[in-house]
Amino acid sequence: MFSPALYLDYAATTPISEAALNAYNQVAQLPGNASSVHRAGQQARDWLERGRAGVAEALKVNPLEVIFNSGGTEGDNHVLLGLALSRSSGHLITSSTEHSAILNTCAWLEGRGFVVTYLQPDSLGRISPEQLEREMRPDTFLVSIMHANNEIGTVQDLAALAKVAHTGGALFHSDMVQSLGIFPLELAAWGIDFASFAAHKFYGPKGVGFVYMRRGLDLPPVMLGGGQEKGLRGGTHNVPGVYATGIAAQEAVQNQAAEYQRLRELQNFFTLEAGKLPQIRFNHDSHGSPKVVNLTALGTDGEALLMNLDLEGVAASSGSACSAGTFLPSHVLLALGMTEREARSSLRFSFGHGLEIVHLEQAVQGLARAIERSRV
Repeated sequence: MFSPALYLDYAATTPISEAALNAYNQVAQLPGNASSVHRAGQQARDWLERGRAGVAEALKVNPLEVIFNSGGTEGDNHVLLGLALSRSSGHLITSSTEHSAILNTCAWLEGRGFVVTYLQPDSLGRISPEQLEREMRPDTFLVSIMHANNEIGTVQDLAALAKVAHTGGALFHSDMVQSLGIFPLELAAWGIDFASFAAHKFYGPKGVGFVYMRRGLDLPPVMLGGGQEKGLRGGTHNVPGVYATGIAAQEAVQNQAAEYQRLRELQNFFTLEAGKLPQIRFNHDSHGSPKVVNLTALGTDGEALLMNLDLEGVAASSGSACSAGTFLPSHVLLALGMTEREARSSLRFSFGHGLEIVHLEQAVQGLARAIERSRV
């Protein structure tokens, strides 16, 4: 059984909620394939579409605009690769603080003749509409800017950025993996063309995600197979996962306002208490996501710090969970102007369900001991 005590890595993944787990178990033993025409298959299809309707209702979009996949990384890849490979050349714009799912895909496209502009953020990780406007070109076909940064919590003004992209004739995509259940989302009003989501970031099952695609747009498939998801993504549907995702999405949206306030109180408390420790510098945007605290413990060995923190029973991260296993310095912090040594001495703490002030008090005490043992 999951215990929230001293687990401070909710930006990496969240435990599945009780409601989502019950929904998953409700459907998991159904034998039918949602693409089969027999009764068992159509029963599975019904549960699949209930999950799609749940996600659509949570996002206030049409169910036809929801494309299921395996998670945020696949979603990011699908949008960038699908739109790029449907043409022979062109220009993309993104930022240097995006998730590796965006940056690595852009690097791959650069190796095949596409031109990519990487916008450099200000000291808090923000991209301005004027900055984007200066980089637009006649052949710019896509702008991809993350909504809430997974390491420092910076929140971008997507409506303003999307307006610039559209004025310049480009489509607009956002990695919104860290957004659902934390912020109220207005995809249509903001002018979002494509957005990527992952269920395990909002207490849904791991291995399920989806792309929002505005009606009237086309997205060529990059995973070919039996033509599932209206031919946009091949592969047998994870029916129980999709249904549980719909339940988790609705639950997250219903609790969003209260959860935002609760997380902000936790963030403020942790920042206040950790700030009393010697040689601590904070890197996150205090006006951004309430879920994240990013700090540098100056004068420490970062790898030793993370290991000593784990020995204290505190689960945190050195950056994105997708690259944490290699202990590379955070590319996000490097983009903000940090030295490699400073970036290696930095940690991300992130908050979620079940955490209380008493847990954060214990975590700060553990952090103090871990820092003392990690000085160099």
